[in-house]
Amino acid sequence: MTILVVGASGATGQLLVKQLLAKGELVKIIVRTKDRLSDELTENKQLNIIESNIVDMTTTELQSHVDGCYAVVSCLGHNLTFSGVFGHPRRLVKETVRRLSDAITVLPSDKPVKFILMNTTGNQNLLAGEKVSTSHKVVVDILRLLLPPHADNEEAARYLQSQFDSGQKMIEWVAVRPDTLTNETAVTEYDAVSSPTRSAIFDAGQTSRINVAHFMTQLLLDNCTWNKWKNQMPVIYNQ
Repeated sequence: MTILVVGASGATGQLLVKQLLAKGELVKIIVRTKDRLSDELTENKQLNIIESNIVDMTTTELQSHVDGCYAVVSCLGHNLTFSGVFGHPRRLVKETVRRLSDAITVLPSDKPVKFILMNTTGNQNLLAGEKVSTSHKVVVDILRLLLPPHADNEEAARYLQSQFDSGQKMIEWVAVRPDTLTNETAVTEYDAVSSPTRSAIFDAGQTSRINVAHFMTQLLLDNCTWNKWKNQMPVIYNQ
């Protein structure tokens, strides 16, 4: 069985793929070009690289790529350029999550597919009753209006929440919410908590990308970790 990763050419996505391959997993990735991938990845026989723009894929193509995968991970994000932030598609992450989910649900399976979405602490989990200050809410409302990627992240997580609750058996999901992302070369101690313990706007913490990749790897490969966090939105902080 295989793990499908989209957004695998990004900084966090590549770290996740490397960790999965190091664990002996078979991994399939969809990237627009493999030029950004390291030689360590492109030369690995456990890795199946599909060069294509996922936005342009047909439903049939998506179904063929999802078929045979026991897990799907989205590390997708918007490029931090003017066109990446304000261009189309405005709802890249949400629409990709929706289309991948649709592809999963039409395929026969005797057990749920694991779906991991890389999200953000700036996304308030309303179903869990998370509260923020009035000033925090005002800033987030402004971000939602001015920065399409923020609303995109919110809608992607809420799509999973609304469509795949514990009453169905097709998809189990986790939306991983790191705080301010940093680059480190090694996994360090980190905490996974059910809700933010600090303000993502006024008192942001830090989360290294390699720790995010490690946590997602644990979710995929360790059933105890998955069962603890499935259908939830854990927050990750460096210790």
